[in-house]
Formats: sequence, C-alpha cells, structure tokens
Amino acid sequence: MGRDIEYDCWSCDLLCAASSPDLYRINLEQGRFLSSLNTQSGAVNVVRRSKVHGLVACGGEDGAVECFDMRARSSVGRINAVAPAGGIDEEVTALEFEDGGFLMAVGSSAGKVLIYDLRSSRPIRVKDHMYGSPILDIKWHQTLNSDRPKLITTDNHIVRIWDPETGEGMTSIEPTDGAINDTCVFKESGLILLALDCSQIPSYFIPALGTAPKWCSYLENLTEELEEDAQTTIYDDYKFVTKEDLERLSLTNLIGTNLLRAYMHGFFIDYRLYKKAQSLSDPVAYDTYIEQQRKEKLEAERSSRITIKRKLPKVNRTLAARILENEEAEDEKKDADNAKKTSKKKKGLSSDVLKDERFAAMFENKDFEVDEFSQEYLSLHPMASKKQPSLMEEHFEPVMEDEDESLGYSNAQLLEEEEEEEEEEAGNGRHKAIKKSRVPRLYEVKDERHAEAFWNHVSLAKEDTLPLGERVAALQNAQRPSHGANNIKVGPGGSREISFVSRSRNKYNEDMEEKEVVGGHGKRRGVQSLGLKPDRFGPQGRGRGGRFRGKGRGRGRR
Repeated sequence: MGRDIEYDCWSCDLLCAASSPDLYRINLEQGRFLSSLNTQSGAVNVVRRSKVHGLVACGGEDGAVECFDMRARSSVGRINAVAPAGGIDEEVTALEFEDGGFLMAVGSSAGKVLIYDLRSSRPIRVKDHMYGSPILDIKWHQTLNSDRPKLITTDNHIVRIWDPETGEGMTSIEPTDGAINDTCVFKESGLILLALDCSQIPSYFIPALGTAPKWCSYLENLTEELEEDAQTTIYDDYKFVTKEDLERLSLTNLIGTNLLRAYMHGFFIDYRLYKKAQSLSDPVAYDTYIEQQRKEKLEAERSSRITIKRKLPKVNRTLAARILENEEAEDEKKDADNAKKTSKKKKGLSSDVLKDERFAAMFENKDFEVDEFSQEYLSLHPMASKKQPSLMEEHFEPVMEDEDESLGYSNAQLLEEEEEEEEEEAGNGRHKAIKKSRVPRLYEVKDERHAEAFWNHVSLAKEDTLPLGERVAALQNAQRPSHGANNIKVGPGGSREISFVSRSRNKYNEDMEEKEVVGGHGKRRGVQSLGLKPDRFGPQGRGRGGRFRGKGRGRGRR
C-alpha cells in the first residue's frame, strides 16, 4: 500500500513510499520501474528530497530516519529520530528539509516536532503540540517581514506557527468544524487553506506571516479595518488544569501567583512545570502505562488461542501445576519475542513428564509426594513456598473414611467432589458455580502434645524440623513439666523424660510395710491406710483381701 510520493527533478524519478522496506522508483522519462532502494525500517511512512543537495530522507514506522544519496543509490546515514524526545514505539509521520539544506524537521506520531542539523545526531529543538496526535504536515515558510523562516506544523487538532530557533509560538489556528487533514500555504504570503472533515474549505489570512496574494489583494483592506490596538494573549506553551487537577498534583499553593493564570473554570500553567509536577506525583505512571499496554496485548493474544483444560494429578499437584505454568510462560515469551526455538538441552520440565510412564508413579503413589516443608526441601528451595499450613491442619487430622460412611457420606460423593475440585484448579482461575451437598467434617487431635500446642496457639512445625542434636540441646535447656505425673518432663519434638530409682522387690515390700506402719496411725481409714494401691493391684486382689479379713474377724468372735 502506497503512503507517500516525492518527485526528483534531477533524475526525473518518482519516489514512492509504501508499507514495505523498499523505496520504489519510477522513471517518468523512460516509463518503467527502476531498482528500488532498500531501507532498514519495516515500512516507510514519508519520503522527502532536498532541493539543495538532492539528499533523499525516508521516515519509517520504527521511528528512524534514513538518508540516501541518489548518485550512489545507497544509504549514507540512519538515526532514531524520535528517541531523544522520550518516544517509545513511535513512528515518523512527517519530514521536511529547510531551503538552506542543513536543517530537517521531523514529526512523530506522538505530536512532537524535532529539528535536526544534518551534521549532528542530536536535535537542536523539540516542540510538543500537546495533543498526542500524529504530525500530518510540516512546512518551512519564509516571510517578507523577518529574515528567519517560520515553521508551520499541523496535526488533527491545531496548526501551530512558531520560530524554529527559539521555539516561541507566533500564532495558532484551531478550527471547530472538524478534524484537519491537510494544509496549503501560499508561498511568500499569509494565506492558509485547510482541508477539514467537512464540505467547506476554510481560509485564514495572517498579515504578520506575509502579504495577501495578488488575486485577492482586497484582503489587505479588510485587515486594516479589522485591526485593533488590543492584543490577545496566546497561551501556546501552557496546559489548562482545573482546581481538582491542582489538588491531585499538590499545586494548590500556587493559586494567586504568577505561575497560574486564571481562565474560565480553571487555570493555565506552564507545560514544563505541569509535566515535572506530574512526574513527581506519580513517578511510575509511564512505566505502569507501558506495562499495562503489554499486558493487554498479551491478554488479547491469549484470548484468541484455544484453551485446553488439563486435569491435575492427585499426588504432587503443586509440582504439576508449576510445570504447566512454566511451560505456558515459555510459550508466551516465545510468541512475544519471536525468538528461535531453544535446544532440548536448555529446556526444563514440560508437560510430557506427566504422560511419561517412567514418571507415572511420581504423580500416583503417595510415597513419592514432595514435602515442601521438610528440612531437605527448604535447604534446596529457600523461597520455594510461602504458604504455611494452618493450626487446624497441623494439629488435627480428618476422621477415617468408614466414619464418613457412618454419617451418610458415600465414597462416590467424595470422588465426585474431588473431581470437581480438580476441574476448578485446572480452569486457570475460572470460578464455576457448582452447588455441592455440604456435610460436617470431623477432625481429631493427633496427640496430647498437639492439643496443648493448639490450645496455646503455637505451631510445632519449626520444632519438628530441628535436627536431633539441636533437639537434645533444647531438651536440656527448655524442659517443661506436663499436666500429668510430676516425674515426667516434656521436651521439644514430642520427647519425654521420666526419672525413677530402681529397687529390688524385697526392698520395695519392706518400704511399703514401713510406710503402712508409720502412716497408719492418726489418719482416716481408707484405701491408703489399708495399703491397697490402685496403681499396683487390680480389682481381683482387693476382692481376695476383703474375704480374708472377713474370715479372720469371724474366728475372733468364736
């Protein structure tokens, strides 16, 4: 598709820029195509030729300007013209050489005009239209009123006339009938015609820009009659802001100063001050915008793909999900960067591992399940997982399946719920409204140690992962008595310490008899006074002792 044409009067060639890297040449004298000029840009938007030295400049959609010497038919220079203005992913939409041949004006798709000296790679002046619309046309206009030429730059909203050396604006034209498509300026005059999105072509006459053409000299008399002494103020390099914008930028303290000019329902502020305050109030706004644009582009590409629902295995679900996520991220990176395929040696784990029979037991047998909270796993993956189990999961365990069946909850229902949970996890965050039959689940505490820790809101995960040597050291330093017997001490990791004195049976019986004799007087009759220990003898021993004592008392009465 053609985009721009330029005539070379020296060789009678017509240069055509199109949506391709080639700059086509048509010789009008011979009536045939000549060999095209190859550029390094993906497509050429605009082409211009200098009438002084014959240099041809091409503006590409990658923001670069490349110059060709038609005598050698080769490139003599190439620069990124829009990069110094802070433009990213911008295009060159307008080009124009000065009549002197040394200056070149470049217009970008972001509404900025850059003036270059062909002897330097840095711009000498940057002018922002502050509308964000692409620059449509650039004209160097020489006036009779001044020695220096003026620049007339046009976008869809406004036509600006300004001094290229100082950057000061002379005047501007902002039509209200429609968007601007093109501009026509009569040479060495102040008459300007605009092509708008309407049926009429408005005309503007600016006496300061030049005299009226001969065929409409009556315009001079009209301007003399309309001339007034009062001069209107032009807010060219100013930004209109409201009071809410000033509060957002923390510039309300400038109200009443010469930095703000009240106008209608707001104020005019210097554009450079506005951009500086905006960057200070939100320094990462531009980076956030660029990142958001990239995410939207990736989301648009992702939505056009055919998504495949994958069912995660019951064992090592986290590992399987991580493998699938890494594979999807790798595919997205390849699509975004258009990179070459990496070799098999550099590839990580892919979804083929889930289908390989050699690794089938890894996702089916619970003996191969990866414990992400073990000491060995944490030493190899310090930042592996930030998710910690809750106190309920740590200190309690669910009841067995036969108990669930006694509550009327069948194994078939359990399997159905597990399948539904797998579908939810494999849906990449898509929530499905599935109504399930809810029944209460019962849990039981693991042991007395876990019950005490749960009562105190303490986690034992760190204590259980300690090595054996550290457990022994902690057992000596931090032993605490349990709620049971006094001679049992509880240590970290579920350890217990019991202290006792070993004695023979005869010695034990003698001590017990002495204890009965000493403690038998002056105390209330009971189990201890009879010498019957609940921990030592069972109910059968107490029964025989009772019958013996009853028989002895009967003989004494006879």
